[in-house]
Amino acid sequence: MSTKEKTSYSDQTAEQQEEQKRLILYNDDVNTFDFVIESLIDVCEHDPLQAENCALIAHYKGKCPVKSGSFNELKPFYTEMINRKLTVKIK
Repeated sequence: MSTKEKTSYSDQTAEQQEEQKRLILYNDDVNTFDFVIESLIDVCEHDPLQAENCALIAHYKGKCPVKSGSFNELKPFYTEMINRKLTVKIK
C-alpha cells in the first residue's frame, strides 16, 4: 500500500468516526417529562411521539441517544440542551 493510499484510508476512517457521534440525553431528577419532551421537539427537531419515547427511555434506562452526526453538527444541539439545564454528552 502506498503512502497516498494509507493517507486516504486514514482520512476516511477519521471521517467515519466523526460521523458516528451521538448526542446522549441522561436522566435527571430535576426536569419534568413535559420540559424534556418540549426541548427535544424544539432543539432536536423530534416529532412529539419520538420525543416522548426518548424521554421515557432516558427515564427508565438512564440515557438515550437523541441525535447523531459529526461533532460539529451536534455541538449546537448540545449547547442549547445544556443551556436548558438538561444533562447531555456527545459520545
